[in-house]
Amino acid sequence: MKKLSFLCMLLLVFSCLLLAGCGGGSQQAASSDQMPSFKDDIGREVVLEKKPERVVVLSASFLEPFHEVGGEVVGRPDSKTFMPDYAKDLPSVGQVYQIDVEKVIALDPDMVIINKGMNEKLVKSFEDNGINCAVMDMKNYDSVRNELKVFGLISGHPELADKKIAEMDEAIEAVKSKLPKDKKRVAILHSTVQGLTVQLDGSIAGSISKMLGWENVASGMTSLDKNPDAAPYSLETLVQQNPDILFITSMGSIDTIKKDMEAEMAGNPAWNAIPAVANGKVYYLPQNLFLLSPGIHYPEAVEYMAKLIYPEI
Repeated sequence: MKKLSFLCMLLLVFSCLLLAGCGGGSQQAASSDQMPSFKDDIGREVVLEKKPERVVVLSASFLEPFHEVGGEVVGRPDSKTFMPDYAKDLPSVGQVYQIDVEKVIALDPDMVIINKGMNEKLVKSFEDNGINCAVMDMKNYDSVRNELKVFGLISGHPELADKKIAEMDEAIEAVKSKLPKDKKRVAILHSTVQGLTVQLDGSIAGSISKMLGWENVASGMTSLDKNPDAAPYSLETLVQQNPDILFITSMGSIDTIKKDMEAEMAGNPAWNAIPAVANGKVYYLPQNLFLLSPGIHYPEAVEYMAKLIYPEI
């Protein structure tokens, strides 16, 4: 009887294990049947019922990263700053700040990629026309990494996205590893025809200086109502913050900006109370890397800023 009971127990355990194994296989199969999905940068759940074949992007900044992971587009906006060679002859859907929805729809897209902060108001128009869309941010490095992962899903080549991200991570770490451990105090000003503003950590230049381990003296300042990445400029405040490095960004020619800023500094002796100005540590940053998202060129932007301070690295 004891032997019989023992055999019955073994049989029962074996049956349970067998059933558990079958159940696990069914769950995995069910998971593999699920459609790929992701959350875009305004929190919408985007489901890819099939691989998109006709993609339109509403920002020229998306063109290089999407192409890098094997994606192809059938339409793009105009751009005065940069257009990859492969996209120059593609149909235009208007200026980036004035997208022509009818032109987009006429291209019969099954996916539209929208730039956050610029065109997300168009989501409903596309959804009402049965067009899937994703709203993506592409400002700081983390958002670029996330964008590449999403673009890899859309293009059907997630492995290319992972490869590119690994290459970028490695290049940035290589630059950071060469930097001295001293912490620089930096200020970043943005010059426009309306005047100067102070760039916070959320700006491209601010986020890159933070990646390099430097202290942005404007961290914690109250941002402008219409620009969360900038704060009001005050020369008196800048003198008190005492930065030893001053970066300046602006749209347009660096030579013109430099000429205007040097005239401004020469005309007001208070600027010389700032160590960065007194010691000639004022640097001008190109718009393609520090105002427009550098995208897959983030390692170049990191290296550019680092070499301004440490040319020998």
